[in-house]
Parts: sequence; structure tokens; C-alpha cells
Amino acid sequence: MANYIGGIDHALVGVRDLEQARATFERLGFRTTPLGRHVGRGTGEYCLMFADDHVELCGVVDPAGDSEDLARFLATGEGLWALALRSADPEGTYAAWQTSGLKPGAIEEDVRLFEPDLELRCKDVMLNLGDTGEVPLFACAPLDPERLRRPEWLDHPNGARAIGSVTVVVEEPAALVAPMSKVFGATCLTETDDTLAVHTGRNIILFATPDDLDMLHPELEASIHADQPTLAALTVLVPDVARTAAVLDRHDVAYRQDLSGAIGIAPEHSHGVMLEFVAG
Repeated sequence: MANYIGGIDHALVGVRDLEQARATFERLGFRTTPLGRHVGRGTGEYCLMFADDHVELCGVVDPAGDSEDLARFLATGEGLWALALRSADPEGTYAAWQTSGLKPGAIEEDVRLFEPDLELRCKDVMLNLGDTGEVPLFACAPLDPERLRRPEWLDHPNGARAIGSVTVVVEEPAALVAPMSKVFGATCLTETDDTLAVHTGRNIILFATPDDLDMLHPELEASIHADQPTLAALTVLVPDVARTAAVLDRHDVAYRQDLSGAIGIAPEHSHGVMLEFVAG
């Protein structure tokens, strides 16, 4: 486990209206947790929990609180905001990142309060965008993860069970080799002429050009042209795509399906996220 990183802990989706986002993702067949609030900040969340990772729908719940980073992101739109990497040892991750030449921020303890009376804590190790090639990444070490994985929150009608991969659109994937080697370790990277795959330990972060996005996700029917790396597509694993399609049909959700069976939801139907369901 290079740098004590063992996969994506959670993907953060920035949304402008948390309650609307909760309703949207429930219509897509996800089960959501109760509302959670970040202590000391003006942000809140609903989570889509899986056995080993999760998706966090994050929005501003108190404009008077500390929510500047999220507010800045939402000023340009909604969608995937950042990736939290699972750290088995935040102190070890911090030291390894320092040794690799990164400049991580001091380890911070984050507290979240979920309605009605659930308190959860984690330790975060933040990274500067300048050190990661402008890819928003940080490490997270949950201190009591089992408390957020209640059976009723893991039972999604659409069958969702895990994050499979995240596709990041970037003009030159080769430019990310050096920073990603420092974050994950060089042995975790696989490079081709047009893409860079980072094997995080449990899922994959794939860097691809805008032209390759359509080839990788033909059913998503969306294009991105960004001046900096953009977290674009979230691939979720399901045991049975037919079951997923049935839920979407029942809720009158528009989607496309390619020859492999992969189901794609366009970003206008999922708060800026290019959402893909694949069997796995």
C-alpha cells in the first residue's frame, strides 16, 4: 500500500441545493443517509454509502459559515468537486508525501454530525492544487467508518455497490505522471499514448483527453473542454445492469446504454456528474 493509500474513500459532489440533490439521486435509485453537517463549517452533506467507499453530496447549509472553497466551485457549476483518498495511517501518509516532495497541510480532525444524533470523526491530510497538477485530492482516515455503514443505507434500489473509477479530463495526461507518482507511488501508474491510469488500491482514477472521453464513455453523450483537470465521470459498479435500468425506467429517468450494457446518465440529470453504471 504505497503512501498508506488504499483506494478512494469518497467522491465529493458539489451541489447548489442539497435537498434537490437528495431527491435527484434517490430518483436515480440511490439510498441516502440523513443530513450531515460539518462542525465549524457552513457545509452539509447527504451520503450514498457503499461497503468500502461512498459518494458525498455536499452543499452550503449556512452561508455565514466557512464554505468559501465550495462556494467558489459552485459559482461555475455543479459536479464532482474533489476525491478523498483512503489513508490507513494519516501520519504515515503525511510523512510519505513530505518525503516525495509534496507539501501536505497539517493533519486535521474533521467532525460531522448526522441527524438525529450520530457523530463521526476522521483525520484529513490536505494537498495543494499546485502539487497535484491541479487535481483536487486529499487523504482521509475515518476513525469510526462502520458507524456510517448501516445495512439500510447500503441497500440501494439500483444495486449500486462501489465506486469503480473516476475519469478526469485533462489536455495532456502525461503531464500528470510526475505529480501522481508523488501522491500514489510510481508503481501505481500505467501510462499509454493518450491516457494515464492510477490504480489506487481498490478503484481507478483515469486521466484522459477531451477527445478520448467519448471513446471511454460512449453512452454518456457529453463533452468537456477544460483549461485544467476536471473530474468528469463517476463509474459505479452494480451486480445487474438490468435491475438498474428497471429502476431508472420506473422513475422515468433518461439514460443511454452501450453495447457492453453500461448505462450512462448525462450530467444535466445528475447535478453535473457524468454518471455511469457498469456490471461488476
